Amino acid sequence: MRVLLLVPALTLAAACTNVAPLTSTGFNTPEYQAQREAQLAGQGGAINPLLAPVDVSQQPLGTSGASTFATGENADIANQTAAALASTSGQSAVPVSPTSGSSSSAISDEQDFAAVSERRSIQSDAARIEQNRQTYEVVAPTAVPERTASGQPNIVQYALSTSNPVGTQLYSRSGFNLQAKAQRNCAQFPSPDQAQIEFLSNGGPQRDRKGLDPDGDGYACGWDPSPFRSAVNN
Repeated sequence: MRVLLLVPALTLAAACTNVAPLTSTGFNTPEYQAQREAQLAGQGGAINPLLAPVDVSQQPLGTSGASTFATGENADIANQTAAALASTSGQSAVPVSPTSGSSSSAISDEQDFAAVSERRSIQSDAARIEQNRQTYEVVAPTAVPERTASGQPNIVQYALSTSNPVGTQLYSRSGFNLQAKAQRNCAQFPSPDQAQIEFLSNGGPQRDRKGLDPDGDGYACGWDPSPFRSAVNN
């Protein structure tokens, strides 16, 4: 009975020892396995699974059909770059130099004391000041022209002469359907200012001959004197 149990155990142990490593690098290499077995048995040192770094190739970089940079202690990188660009474009590299007509020559040097001092002196500045004084002309102020009479009432002056708000009755109005009549008559004017001028020209604010001020506040067709008052106060 013991012989029958021993045979499967030996077969399983043989199968485990004959398993090949998955890969040949890293932790599954034979060297690492041997080192690990020795350490477990107390015969080896510390495990060092790291591989030696691979040396970077020293071959100079380059592209097919284009010249590569030459290496050397005295190589001029700027000239090599220009030569490489010229070879790829089919044109010779020509250094660019600024022309005499560039925009840099047009920059004013008025802030440069050395440059200005070469062109000017105290005597020249004094002569220039004297010339400016001779050509200086004082313009005497004149009187403001008077406003000519246009024959129409001045609504600005009327607005400043009143103080009652819109809708406050100061003058009596009589008649039937005053609001409907005022609405119809006010529609004939392009603006409330024109209606107020017409209202003052025909007896307003005491009289309302054309029915433009039905509430008797002295303002025709909803005209508001508040903007004129605010302009003066500000």
